[in-house]
Amino acid sequence: MALLVGRHVNRIDRKGRVSVPKPFRDVFQGQGFVGLYAYPSFKYPAIEAMGEDFMARLVAAIDDLPLYSEERDDLSAIVENTHRLPCDTEGRVVLPPELLDHAGITGEALFAGRGGALQIWDPATYARDREPAFERARARGVTLRLPPQQPRPVPPGGTPDSTGEG
Repeated sequence: MALLVGRHVNRIDRKGRVSVPKPFRDVFQGQGFVGLYAYPSFKYPAIEAMGEDFMARLVAAIDDLPLYSEERDDLSAIVENTHRLPCDTEGRVVLPPELLDHAGITGEALFAGRGGALQIWDPATYARDREPAFERARARGVTLRLPPQQPRPVPPGGTPDSTGEG
């Protein structure tokens, strides 16, 4: 699975169109829908966005919650507030006014890769709210437990050593 990484700032035109950064568009190629699924972030003044594959995983996780539970009902608001934003031939999407208002985005949008998904921010708000996150994690001594590495598949007719890795 290709990952959404890095930050990119693009200008929003008068019609509300913004170019999805090419490295992000490339991740969405080959999915059934070339574009973004986007909704207002619950946690930040930002837009949460993803491709179809990740959106399907998110919906499956919500559907896996107990039927009629408050948690499922509350998290279903994600699906209810999601906009399907197709990319045009130039790789642009139109961000709906309610999403732009939620994130306080006007002239430029900062796209921040988050692995399987991304966030869209007003650049100044991102600088104020998110850039200090790295320093906070460092100050708290945050660590990660990585899952065990899966062995690489052996190519047909090859041997594990034929990859050039030993």
